[in-house]
Amino acid sequence: MATTQTNKASNKKSGTQTSAAKKAISDETKTEALQVAKSTQKPGQTKEQTKLIAQGIEKGIAEYKKLQKGKARERDKARKQENRAKAREVNKEAQDHSNIEDRAASPYLPWGLLTLSWIGFIAYIVFSK
Repeated sequence: MATTQTNKASNKKSGTQTSAAKKAISDETKTEALQVAKSTQKPGQTKEQTKLIAQGIEKGIAEYKKLQKGKARERDKARKQENRAKAREVNKEAQDHSNIEDRAASPYLPWGLLTLSWIGFIAYIVFSK
């Protein structure tokens, strides 16, 4: 009894999955596939054969769209990585420039203070006598 309930439940689940997969193909794709199948229809071909051909074309179109989405996603990722790399490079250059400016200004301050202190010391010695 338990096994039949489990089998029924698994059949329901698998049935839902196949219908969900069928819903993934849009109505526009279905009509487009049917038009292509009808345009290539040969004399004496039955409606069922045409329908099977249309289903094959639908699958092909769906697969093509899936591949194109994947390629577009990869292109977007590559573009974003390039943008990030450029931004990092610009930030690094800006930091390098600021570090160079800080280093260039810093040696003048200690030497200037040393010179000023010696001038003050010499002036004190000269004027105190």
